[in-house]
Amino acid sequence: MISGDSQNRNNSLQQQQQQQSQPRAGGSFRTTSSLSVSGSDILASFSAQSKTTLEGTDVAGAMEALANADAVCFDVDSTVITEEGIDVLAASLGKGEEVAAWTLKAMEGNTKFEDALAARLDIMKPSQHAIDKCLKEHPLQFSPGIEKLVELLNLAQVDVYLISGGFRSMIEPVARELCVGKSNIIANTILFDDDGEYAGFDREELTSADMGKPKAVQKIKDDHGYKTVVMVGDGATDAQAKPPADAFIGFGGVSVRDSVREKACWYVKDFEAMNEVVSKFGKST
Repeated sequence: MISGDSQNRNNSLQQQQQQQSQPRAGGSFRTTSSLSVSGSDILASFSAQSKTTLEGTDVAGAMEALANADAVCFDVDSTVITEEGIDVLAASLGKGEEVAAWTLKAMEGNTKFEDALAARLDIMKPSQHAIDKCLKEHPLQFSPGIEKLVELLNLAQVDVYLISGGFRSMIEPVARELCVGKSNIIANTILFDDDGEYAGFDREELTSADMGKPKAVQKIKDDHGYKTVVMVGDGATDAQAKPPADAFIGFGGVSVRDSVREKACWYVKDFEAMNEVVSKFGKST
């Protein structure tokens, strides 16, 4: 559950980051030295039984990209958390079924994302108070293993981003628990009038339209000069991010989408194997 006091864990992690990394432009970090590791070597480290469960179009390549990544970008809904945040909000407003139908269309790639986003917001028209009330009464749940994975990436001095078609106001508490800074969030912004009532959404956000995630990844690479970036997510919009992402890891721990499964360089049902790759072969190991 994304609640409670995580300050001690955050402080400890931040201290370790400060000891093991040096600052670079934009407030992010890069390891002072790193050795490239090959995907074939990583794959060979898995047991014969484990290998039988691995699937994807280029598992070794994805493992190599993850081990040597400068940055890893995560989708949030049904990846970092176990639910679709927009559906949770809709349910709290009594609009669950109507909005969920549009969410499914967007995730399966059957409609343009911007059309689905506008339709869902028009159905809900959420106020600032409604969003705050929803988060308080329905705290979002982390997918098992994601906290450990982000911690390992942080300690390996790999920059972590949250790229989502969801809403920034619902994602910021998630990012805070994971020690991901606000500047590393690319998501949609709901607009409110002076009374806190719904007044539309910011159509200038990269993730407010179709093909937003590849644009977001490209901007991240351009702004920071990253050589290797990995995208992790469960939906069609996440699969679109490669290229410019160097590898796409599909996540099926919440929802299995065949169209995503077929495109993933590496398809996983949990974060255990990714944790193993970063822990054993990450830049700072």
